[in-house]
Amino acid sequence: MSAAISAFLAMLAAERGAAANTLAAYARDLAGAEEAIGDLVAADGAALASLGGAWADLAPSSLARKCSALRQFYGFLLDEGLRTDDPSPALPRPRTRRPLPRLLSHAEVEAMLRRAEDEAAADRPEAVRLLTLLELLYGSGLRATELVSLPQNAVPRDAPFLTVTGKGGQQRMVPVSTRARHALSRWLAVRPPGGRLLFPSRSGAGHITRIRLYQLLRELAGRAGIDPQKVSPHVLRHAFATHLLEGGADLRVLQALLGHADIATTQIYTHVDSARLVALVNARHPLAVRGA
Repeated sequence: MSAAISAFLAMLAAERGAAANTLAAYARDLAGAEEAIGDLVAADGAALASLGGAWADLAPSSLARKCSALRQFYGFLLDEGLRTDDPSPALPRPRTRRPLPRLLSHAEVEAMLRRAEDEAAADRPEAVRLLTLLELLYGSGLRATELVSLPQNAVPRDAPFLTVTGKGGQQRMVPVSTRARHALSRWLAVRPPGGRLLFPSRSGAGHITRIRLYQLLRELAGRAGIDPQKVSPHVLRHAFATHLLEGGADLRVLQALLGHADIATTQIYTHVDSARLVALVNARHPLAVRGA
């Protein structure tokens, strides 16, 4: 790996708090480009344009990611005075549309919550834990990794917030609904003693794994009469965001709650809401009904 790429990755880690997986992906993409066209610092527009042929078999999303890494790299070279020009406009520009996330309706989420509440009525620890996990996923929009790795001291005592460590080690405060706080109180009363993690287990990480969370949610969905294929921790995070936006939440507030570094990532939910509105017009508008 060239010194320039190493310096770029160090900047991403120090200034942007990039996660280890992100840094590894950037390193692979830049090293692959350098293998294809030679020294990236000296590459001209024609060399970068040739990457379109070298990467012709890639999926559009993979090509877009590689080109994004290169554009950021050349921006870094300009900032550091290592180049006086930016050849990145010559990169191929795949047109991709981010797929809309799978959605759960309000009724489907309510069915899962009702089933989880019924199963937790006897205060069995496993059932109370599942109810708490579900309430936090849907009620606070946590990522699966953020949720399963929560330390016990993240639980609020006198304020309705959780302190969450997200991607890149960035911390944020997320609100906890009254329902979720009640579920947390019930879980703390039956949680096995000891340890610093909120959801301990015998896994190597010391807490319930993301895979186990995924399995538990799908099993619950089946018991609630919902197609398990529709359900995952990320789908419940999508439901949190979409249902908030439907209720009038501000996009910038939603960005902060979800822990998105870029507002463009949050804007996917405006497309979700637009799709819902189009479906509503097609289903309810008098002319649409008459045409059917």
